[in-house]
Amino acid sequence: MNRILIASLTFLISCALPLLGAEKTVKVFVLSGQSNMEGKAPNALLDVQATAPATKEFFAHLRKDDKWIVRDDVFIKFLDRKGPLTVGFGSPGRTGAELEFGVMMGDRFDEPVMLIKAAWGGRSLVKNFRSPSAGFPSDEVLQKELKQAQERVTKANEKNKKNDPLPTLEGLKKEYGLSYREMLAEVKTALDNRATLFPELKDCTPEIAGFVWFQGWNDQYGGQDEYESNMKHFIQDVRKDLNVPTLPFVIAAMGQNGSKPAAGAMLTIQKAQLAMNDVPEFKGNVKTFRTDVLVDKAAEELYPKWKENMEKWKVTGGDFGYHYMGSAIWFTRIGHGMGEAMLELLPKKN
Repeated sequence: MNRILIASLTFLISCALPLLGAEKTVKVFVLSGQSNMEGKAPNALLDVQATAPATKEFFAHLRKDDKWIVRDDVFIKFLDRKGPLTVGFGSPGRTGAELEFGVMMGDRFDEPVMLIKAAWGGRSLVKNFRSPSAGFPSDEVLQKELKQAQERVTKANEKNKKNDPLPTLEGLKKEYGLSYREMLAEVKTALDNRATLFPELKDCTPEIAGFVWFQGWNDQYGGQDEYESNMKHFIQDVRKDLNVPTLPFVIAAMGQNGSKPAAGAMLTIQKAQLAMNDVPEFKGNVKTFRTDVLVDKAAEELYPKWKENMEKWKVTGGDFGYHYMGSAIWFTRIGHGMGEAMLELLPKKN
């Protein structure tokens, strides 16, 4: 009996048939962060590498009969998109770490799995994802930010001969934590409407089973020194707001440095993310893993001269360095790292 048939049978048992009065559940995982959590590996690159002799074995577990597997036991909602898990749930025309992670969670559970991805490019933890218990920055920081914002609007008004209102402190404060609130709204919307989104889950009760965080780039520009504090507040607040006090929490540490040692603000953020492994209250329920050690060395080697080697680059990478070069191999390895870390935190399967 093949793995797909087994998955189909266990799905039917868990959500379509009564199990001696047992509650029917769907395991829910929230995936959040910025553009790299969106996913930046081009689907076209995945298609090429899945059939190329040198790389096809790496993707073999994600394919059947020369096609990408479409899971019937793992479902995903990513902003305005939804469906059974397969390639293409990253940025438009792209795939991210959710594919490998979702496959691993689907294989782990007899119950169906639902992924809720709430990710937006260019968002920081110091401002956009700032959670409630972190509070606002100091008055000095806020006043400086307000002054800069007002100066930008004033210059724009003068240039464009407009009279747009100047930013206010009250308006500025509303921007803090906006992505955090949007993330919670995404989770609530998906859970409240799961029967409409995925009719297969209409009789299943959701159980929030884990949270995955993949973010860090924008905090290099002013938020690095308080990242550790903000990360700790974020984990505590997510657990409070999702009402899961010891929710398993996985952090993919930023690693765009690849084979080279990280430095400056990137190193500060890496250390802050890895420091979560040493917080006493997070022992056994939070796991940060490194993404730089998972680098796709073929893409890394070609990247500095990709413009002069365009045809070769099309079958190796597909984006800039801050997006892990759009490497399908690197994103898949990161997804696997997320899955391994989550499995380490989840209760052991009987």
